[in-house]
Amino acid sequence: MSTHKDIKRVTTHVLSEMKRNGEKISMLTAYDYSMAKIVDEAGMDVILVGDSASNVMAGHETTLPITLDQMIYHASSVIRAINRSLVVVDLPFGHYQGDSKGALRSSIRIMKEAEAHAVKLEGGKEVIESIQRILTAGIPVMGHLGLTPQSIYKFGTYTVRAKDEEEAKTLIKDAKLLQEVGCFALVLEKVPASLAEKVAKSIDIPVIGIGAGGGVDGQVLVLHDMLGITQEFSPRFLRRYHDLHQEILKACEHYIKDVKSSDFPNQNEQY
Repeated sequence: MSTHKDIKRVTTHVLSEMKRNGEKISMLTAYDYSMAKIVDEAGMDVILVGDSASNVMAGHETTLPITLDQMIYHASSVIRAINRSLVVVDLPFGHYQGDSKGALRSSIRIMKEAEAHAVKLEGGKEVIESIQRILTAGIPVMGHLGLTPQSIYKFGTYTVRAKDEEEAKTLIKDAKLLQEVGCFALVLEKVPASLAEKVAKSIDIPVIGIGAGGGVDGQVLVLHDMLGITQEFSPRFLRRYHDLHQEILKACEHYIKDVKSSDFPNQNEQY
């Protein structure tokens, strides 16, 4: 029986059931009301209001510059569009690293002001104190391991993580630790498929992959990448389901032509 078809509102409990039933979890990003409404209507299980808004909405090179206020703005826009999906919001850089009290304050603001359903943060053992403090307020937390974009200047590259045995062991240990402290799910980004599958089988919470192969419990992509709106970004794991860049470009060019030639508006398009 498909949980996907029967459920009216996706919750953290529903995601656990989906993993138990062997049903894959679908997850996409969204950052505004209009797009989120379409994504939710399609039947998406999880919508991530990602700090990738820093890249695709604001044009920054990394995810680091986006602020908590900006994340709350995007998240509240998405929440107003949602009937079904579970909405998870990224805690932005600087709001949980080394400051568990700040992590809790920021998470409470996201839950109260945006009315979100959960928060997500990057890292393993080094952010456990922040996760534990957030969980004391009853706020669901999704973890994120592997390539962690907020640490890009530490890594110095967006290459695949945990290819060597030592880093792979640390990742497995961190995944188990995130489950133990109470995370309801985990994102694994850009790690070898065999390792990701091993992690998914070794823990009970759902593991959502991005560039982590098909052996995990679900998949996530950035909406603008998947729709082909962004063109600069073409990693191996990205499947483009549309070329909206060309579609929108052609529509805009057509509109310009019609305006310049006085074809728009015609007699039926005026009062």
